[in-house]
Amino acid sequence: MSTPRIGLRCDAGPRRGVGHLVRCLALGEEFLARGATVELFGTVERVGWAAAQLTARGIPLHPGPDTPDGLVEAARTHRLDAMVLDSYDLDPAGAGALRAAGVTTLAIVDGDTRGQDADLYLDQNFGADTGTGTGTADGRLLAGTRYALLRDAVIAARPPAPREATSVGRPRVLAFFGGTDAVGAAPVLTRVLLGTGHPMELTVVVGRPEIEAELEEVTPGRGQTLHPVPPTDGLPALIGAADLVVSAAGTSTWELCCLGAPSALVCVVDNQRASYRRVVAHGLAAGLGELPELAAAGVTGRTARAAAARTLRGLLTSPRRRAALSARGWATVDGQGRARVADAVLTRTGVLNR
Repeated sequence: MSTPRIGLRCDAGPRRGVGHLVRCLALGEEFLARGATVELFGTVERVGWAAAQLTARGIPLHPGPDTPDGLVEAARTHRLDAMVLDSYDLDPAGAGALRAAGVTTLAIVDGDTRGQDADLYLDQNFGADTGTGTGTADGRLLAGTRYALLRDAVIAARPPAPREATSVGRPRVLAFFGGTDAVGAAPVLTRVLLGTGHPMELTVVVGRPEIEAELEEVTPGRGQTLHPVPPTDGLPALIGAADLVVSAAGTSTWELCCLGAPSALVCVVDNQRASYRRVVAHGLAAGLGELPELAAAGVTGRTARAAAARTLRGLLTSPRRRAALSARGWATVDGQGRARVADAVLTRTGVLNR
């Protein structure tokens, strides 16, 4: 059997975030575990934690070609069997160019294929397999949380069962909003959490120095503590230790579900909205609203923050509600998604049959 050679095309940075990189790394770990060669093409700017993830896995980083011709040239130079494209910014024609050059192409999408002509599409969002997600029905779509891409550390930390209803007087709360918190959600939600007035031990993952500076101006109330921490490989352990997690409605949603973490989500960017609404409607997580409204001045902001605080207060005081969220999330994401995706890609390349 030939050794598969896989390319991952994505970018990460302080304002771009690390969501695309994290899900590509999860798939990369699966290919590595199967003996494949994995290389990443893109930029990882000023995000030390993200760069360290590549180094730790022995995945080399190459400049990311942005044009269809550049993608084909990179695939030929590195003798790739398959290329994974995970970007909202690349020329959509790149997928078709790779296919025409004989390179199996997987496009990771979030509801919109952007006109890409790929061999396979992956839309791991909840509901994508019910006809409400990506519009392609010719057998090329891997859709829904059955295909959620999760890292080794998350899969290893998955509990054997969801949480039980346990009363706690001073809940441990974890808040994180991606590897860089590109949109500055942490200060807003920290204030909303502490504004509930409920006792808590609040840990906030701080993605950038600007976020840390804002949090230094926040004063916890009676019975409340605030602990800022930097991005860490130990996030799954922090999630497992928390009684409640507050996060953005991005790729981390599937990690929280897999770990059975009782969660409250915030929609921080437009492309999260459809998935956020489906997840909340089906009770996989509680909904706190959209960040622009939560951060707004005047009546709009006060109203949104008051509603979010009521939701959080209800979760903090109700062990049964937290346990129900844990059970539904845990049952929805089983941690085997990346294996299913890798099977589909390698079958398309023909490497499994060589």
